[in-house]
Amino acid sequence: MSIVTLTQYQGKIVGPIAWLLGHIMNWIFIFLNKIGIPSTGLAIILFTIIINLLLLPLTYKQQKFSKLQSKMNPELQAIQAKYKGKKDNDSMLAQQEEIKALYAKYGVSQTGSCVQILIQFPVMIALYRVIYSMPAYVSQIKQAFYPLVSQLRETVGAADFIQTLSSASQYAKQFTNEAFTSGNTTYIENTFIDVLYKSSTSDWNALTEKFGSLSDSINNTHNLLNTYNSFLGLNIGDSPSYMIQTAFNNKSFVMFIVALIIPGLSFLTQWISLKLMPQPATSNDPNDQAAQMANSMKTMNMMMPVMSLFFTFTFPAGLGIYWIIGAVVRTIQQIVINKHIDKMDIDAQIAKNAEKYNKKMEEMKATPQMNRYANMNTRTMNSYSSTRSDKEKEEGLKKANDIYESGKANKKSLLARANMVKEFDNKNN
Repeated sequence: MSIVTLTQYQGKIVGPIAWLLGHIMNWIFIFLNKIGIPSTGLAIILFTIIINLLLLPLTYKQQKFSKLQSKMNPELQAIQAKYKGKKDNDSMLAQQEEIKALYAKYGVSQTGSCVQILIQFPVMIALYRVIYSMPAYVSQIKQAFYPLVSQLRETVGAADFIQTLSSASQYAKQFTNEAFTSGNTTYIENTFIDVLYKSSTSDWNALTEKFGSLSDSINNTHNLLNTYNSFLGLNIGDSPSYMIQTAFNNKSFVMFIVALIIPGLSFLTQWISLKLMPQPATSNDPNDQAAQMANSMKTMNMMMPVMSLFFTFTFPAGLGIYWIIGAVVRTIQQIVINKHIDKMDIDAQIAKNAEKYNKKMEEMKATPQMNRYANMNTRTMNSYSSTRSDKEKEEGLKKANDIYESGKANKKSLLARANMVKEFDNKNN
């Protein structure tokens, strides 16, 4: 399957999300058309704002988590220092329990931030698919290509020529697909729309020169798309890289500067947005999975501005507008949320969480945990003993009892716990 096609994405997770977001984008464009401003750029701005507002609860939880985690970081590092260099099983278990209690004290999950990001990730992919393939979701933009694509489908040599356009390489598989080669009308026309929607102005000029008899339809379609894509004097259907090439050809310094604005703003706004985001606790401890996940997320966040610079330079400018507006909206949200969180009594929140955790521990003590632990260890011992001879079992049990009765056994060791279970069973019997 092609990465991006006119046909709506059919993935099991992202597909339904893209379908829903596509309807929102379509409604926005219909609204803008009714008030007389059918602008793709304005639609992308409104669409980005709406989706970020819908994601606001998740954003708030993520920033609150990061704020609390940064406050507890000194205590987390103290625990890690306490057990530094201790690789025995008892020390590792004790460290894990102390870290677990610390997270509970602050009322955050060890994987809380990552869960929020994992929830938002498919939404971000779906947003990209909708914006990058607008005709697949916005009916009015798709209709702008008719009757041109129908005429091209019936024109000899049109399919071969369209494959030579600059945007055709990413859809090469569609031209060799059985549906295309067998003459499936819908599939062929959708493929033409895929290519033409990503085509630059020079591609449209080449199409006019090649098929002069269709010049009226070609010009009408191109002009209508330019009307939709015109935003602040830019054609957001063109990529900044193409704009720069055109600027050099026309020796236009102004166009060159304008072409750099979108990638530059994208990088700057992403960088500011990430700088304002509370940074989660980090650690070099290989046993602290939550901190290691936070380290990975921090590294990925550092790469985001660079990635946005590259993508917005090579892809249509409309995608750059999405990145910029999204970063601006997130920056505003972060400023407001940070002010709200700063006004919170963090110490009172921690005390409340600690009380809740202690209450939970008391409730657990009141339940028959020992029976569950006994059953678990009994199953483990049975599985182990089934592989040993009767003589080995007797010798092993005698040796274990001697060590336990001598008082030399570690209270946290498996041996001590096993005898504790045994005494518990004998007492109940």
